[in-house]
Amino acid sequence: MDKCVLFDGQYHKQLLPLTFTRPVAQLRIGIYTIQEKWSNQLGFDVGVRTKDYLAKKYNSIEESVELGISAALLPNKNLSKSILGLKEQTILIKEGVVLAIKPLPANDDKIEENLEGYNVIEYKGDVSTVEYPHHIFQLNGQEIINDLTFLNLDDLKTDGHGFGNLLIGDEIYIEDGATINGATLNSDEGPIYIQKGTEIMEGSNIRGPFVLMNDSTIKMGAKIYGPTTIGPNCKVGGEVGNSVFLGFANKAHDGYLGNSVIGEWCNLGADTNTSNLKNNYGEVSSYNYAEDAFIGTGTQYCGTIMGDHSKSSINTMFNTGTVIGVFANIFDAGFPPKFIPSFSWGGREDSDVFDFEKAKQLAEIVMKRRDLDFSKDEESILYHIFKETIVE
Repeated sequence: MDKCVLFDGQYHKQLLPLTFTRPVAQLRIGIYTIQEKWSNQLGFDVGVRTKDYLAKKYNSIEESVELGISAALLPNKNLSKSILGLKEQTILIKEGVVLAIKPLPANDDKIEENLEGYNVIEYKGDVSTVEYPHHIFQLNGQEIINDLTFLNLDDLKTDGHGFGNLLIGDEIYIEDGATINGATLNSDEGPIYIQKGTEIMEGSNIRGPFVLMNDSTIKMGAKIYGPTTIGPNCKVGGEVGNSVFLGFANKAHDGYLGNSVIGEWCNLGADTNTSNLKNNYGEVSSYNYAEDAFIGTGTQYCGTIMGDHSKSSINTMFNTGTVIGVFANIFDAGFPPKFIPSFSWGGREDSDVFDFEKAKQLAEIVMKRRDLDFSKDEESILYHIFKETIVE
């Protein structure tokens, strides 16, 4: 029997569109994905339990396991200790929300019946949970700091990576194999971590907390404010503030992106701009798939949430709190609507449908540029999303 899995539960739908194409545990926040965080914290590998259409690609574990943990839950030392110390037949909750189950029954039609005899106990400590997409950028700063504790920072240097740099503060950590020339890195407000294979071009100004992951590039003259994470294989330029790129995405030109989360294989055209603050300084509302309605985010600051494979044309202007599904192609004039469904072609209220075969061909071309193949599993996932979410 496998030892531990992270289960999606209710959060898979709440975290759409980012979870259309991945389990909740595969969301990146800080440096690591949630799955990697729990493996680091617990000291052993953990698996996932996710939706049927994602099961094959992500090796979803459907049989019973010794321990199940909510995939939306972010680990900390005290919480992990409490979870590992759970007695058999126990459900750990926090204010009515399930945190962990020991053991987690098999995912079949008897799972509710098998849980009926469990003892329910309340966790008294603090928890952080990624319940909605905007929580990713809101919690990114604390997670960068938490994730750095699992690195040997003594091996990371601040010299030998290029020329003409201005380094401010004592929390700048750079791996061998990074190239930085003529840039300003300021860690006074939070740490900066640069992985190998990256490049920060001349004239870039970066304030921490900030993470640049392997094989990503910061273009010339970029201005980046933390807490921001640029995932692997991205190209980013212009102005960015408190945003997370999950990976394999481009914002290579000028334009502002703030308080946003960008999925994989996305491209923001030149001078794409996001609004992250309403003119009346009020609470931002944003579309929620679970509610099928616009709901309050509880924050004044919320930009754009963009699902995988979506793209904007030059001079696109996104309203505050815009949510974009998977494989949306946005190119019409004016402000697009605040909710753009998956496979929209144009980005209007009455957009056409992005033909699936053409979308598939585009995915093959884009992934080939990064020396990756568009697999049958990925095609199956995208076709499922297409059938479930196309604009009627």
